[in-house]
Parts: sequence; structure tokens; C-alpha cells
Amino acid sequence: MKQRTFQAEIWLPLPPEELFGFFADAANLDAITPPWLNFRMVTPPPIAMREGALIDYRLSLHGIPLRWRTLISVWQPPGRFVDEQVRGPYRQWIHEHTFEARDGGTLARDVVHYAVPLDFLVHRWFVRPDIERIFAYRTAALRKLFPGTPPTQP
Repeated sequence: MKQRTFQAEIWLPLPPEELFGFFADAANLDAITPPWLNFRMVTPPPIAMREGALIDYRLSLHGIPLRWRTLISVWQPPGRFVDEQVRGPYRQWIHEHTFEARDGGTLARDVVHYAVPLDFLVHRWFVRPDIERIFAYRTAALRKLFPGTPPTQP
């Protein structure tokens, strides 16, 4: 199994505690997820975010309906949490979110370790471009939600 890594970061004009609070509310995931994924949370709210929490979603990728279950495997407010795919389209999906106080705001960093079936056929043409597009949308959505975010990183 070939493991890949994707990284993204954005500086946002909030202290880590406030920004972590935004990400700690699973209902906010809809606001930063691209509409073309037809994302829908299946787990009823409110979701008690903590280590061990399980969250179920439905989405559609390239017209293929998918079910996704996430396990919150690490929960360390206000600096870090990790979600891992338990069920979904990837062989592995481990998404670490970190929040670091910097320059009067927070540097939010995402590091995703992932693996896909048939990597040699699908990664370059489908998987990596999809991940880049999803995180680009997320960055743009966060800039709109939190005005004062510079268009480029410090």
C-alpha cells in the first residue's frame, strides 16, 4: 500500500481557542465542504466531539455515492485533533488538524496521510486533484467566514 501525504495551512485572525471551537462543532463541516460533494452528515446533532467519537457522512464523488465513517482518534483542545476514516473510499485516511498561535492569530495546518486502491491508476488523475480542489475550496470558505485573512500566507 503506497501512502501519500497532503499538507495545507492557512493563517486565520482568531486565537487558537476560538478557531478550535469552530472546528470542534461538526455541524460547521458543511460550511467548508464543497457543494459538488453533496455532503450530508448522517449522525444526528449534537455530536459530542471527543476522542473515540464516531461520525457518519454521506457524499458523492464523481457521481458515486459514498458512505464515510470518521473516528476522532486524538482530541487535544485547543491545539490538535485527528480524524481517521473507519469506513469510506480510502484504504487509509488520517487527517491531523493543528492550531498554533502565530502573529496575533492562528496558523491552522492540515496534514493528511492517505492511501487508495489502485493508486498507480487513480492517484495522479483523480485522487490528488480532488483533494487539492477540496482543500482549495475549504481555504476560500475559511477566508470568507473569517474576514481579515490575508490572501497569501505569512
